[in-house]
Amino acid sequence: MNVFPRLPDNLTGGLRRPNQVRRDQLEGAVREALSRQVAVTRPLTADPAGQAIRRANRIRRRRAGVGIALGVVTTVLIGAGMTHLSGGSDQQGPPIVVIGDPDLSAQPLATASVAPPPPPPPPSSKASADALFASALIDADGKRLALPGVGPAELAHRLPNGTGLLVVGAPTAAGRSLWVAQDDGLVQVLLAGAGQIVLAPDATQVAWRDGEDLLVAGVVGTQLIGTVRIAVPDSAQPVRFVGSSLLVRPDPTRPGHVLWRPGADKLTEVPEQDTLNVYGSLPDGRLVSQVSANSADGTCLALVDPLRATKAARTACGTRLSPDGVGGMSDDGRWLLVNGKVGSTDRSLLVDLERLGTTLDAVPVGPAVSGAVAWTSDSDVAYVDSSGWLVRLNVKRVRAGEPAEQTPVAGIEPGDRPVLVSGS
Repeated sequence: MNVFPRLPDNLTGGLRRPNQVRRDQLEGAVREALSRQVAVTRPLTADPAGQAIRRANRIRRRRAGVGIALGVVTTVLIGAGMTHLSGGSDQQGPPIVVIGDPDLSAQPLATASVAPPPPPPPPSSKASADALFASALIDADGKRLALPGVGPAELAHRLPNGTGLLVVGAPTAAGRSLWVAQDDGLVQVLLAGAGQIVLAPDATQVAWRDGEDLLVAGVVGTQLIGTVRIAVPDSAQPVRFVGSSLLVRPDPTRPGHVLWRPGADKLTEVPEQDTLNVYGSLPDGRLVSQVSANSADGTCLALVDPLRATKAARTACGTRLSPDGVGGMSDDGRWLLVNGKVGSTDRSLLVDLERLGTTLDAVPVGPAVSGAVAWTSDSDVAYVDSSGWLVRLNVKRVRAGEPAEQTPVAGIEPGDRPVLVSGS
């Protein structure tokens, strides 16, 4: 007996499958099998084309990275070079000149280039605006100061932070200009084509005449800010700052002054209408003024309160003061250096304002003042005389009978009139 029955196949019983295949059928089956194998995509163990493409992409990325790096380095180098040319104290390129509209609150300053100046002198330990100025400008020690490309100056004052100078240009057919020269070598024009220009004692404000208006602005760095204006008579001229107000002379040919507080829409008349010149203000606000007198002396020295409708608190006469109004007060308000007459000779006079009485007690100390008076301390003062010499004196020594020190200014050509830089 067969335990494991045999399954039927084509050689045994059951369904029979024909095994007679023709040659053309076999060839067709082989062709179909081969064609199916070719249609199937199989990964290659080595792909030369793909490797070449990937290698080219890597090279392209590397070249792009190198190009970007070179561009960054070039940009940094160019930026550093421009910074060196524009901001360095030893710059060789042309300075940048900013010419502002007189009403700087209305529009920003525009920038323009000027012709390259001559190479500056080698930098010193005190690289400041002092190294820029020469010939026409000097400091209280007689040192020449030079500013290539800037015309003759009428007045120069140090900036309050000690980082440069404000320079008022001499009058020209086109008007006056106001320059600022920083210690880092930057030179800019703040005003151009203006009328009379007046600087505050601390150089933080400037007033000027423009057409029919009088304008005042603050000085911050190399900009004028907060510009305000008021219409004034054609002959009115700014004289000096008195605290936060501006002293104005309506008619330079006649005595009398008015005060304008910037922002106000009117001028306030100063009570003492015989005032000819004002030399400064005391800490209490009173003005040290030259007033006309009815006596043969012609003028007197008076202390005037500009805000009260009263006569001068004190008036001292007996010494003939020069009508030119040139003079300057010490910062503490104790001393006044002013021009006057000693006999028929013009001299500089020293006045002790604390001892001002009915008689003007003035001590002749040197030749007459020509231009600005620079108090370097409460007891030391310097100025330039009419001959272009620098005059320096100490209050205690000259009051003790010691003459003032007079020295010629080195490098000044005959006929040149040096301008003394004021402010500390």
